[in-house]
Amino acid sequence: MTRHNDDVSMRQMLEHAREAVEMSTGRTRADLEHDRMLQLALTRLVEIVGEAAARVSETGREQHQCIPWYQIFGLRNRLAHGYDAIDLNILWDIIQADLPTLIVELENILE
Repeated sequence: MTRHNDDVSMRQMLEHAREAVEMSTGRTRADLEHDRMLQLALTRLVEIVGEAAARVSETGREQHQCIPWYQIFGLRNRLAHGYDAIDLNILWDIIQADLPTLIVELENILE
């Protein structure tokens, strides 16, 4: 992939990570438990972050080792293929703790 495409993919990662964090703002873990639409929306947004990450070239990943690329790919695969066994506690923790850090890293890269 070209550098331009890496930028596009990282912007998509950033956009969807921001959306997941925004969607969870003002919500609680209990809301996630009882709101099926919230579960589906957050799961899909995190999947898209992983899908966009997978499109970043090996060179791009090497240049930006601050991003946990393989963990992000792995999470995407787990959500997509293990859809019937998603641990909502883990999903919530990722959105609350990991995505804000990812957002900052991506913002720094894309400045």
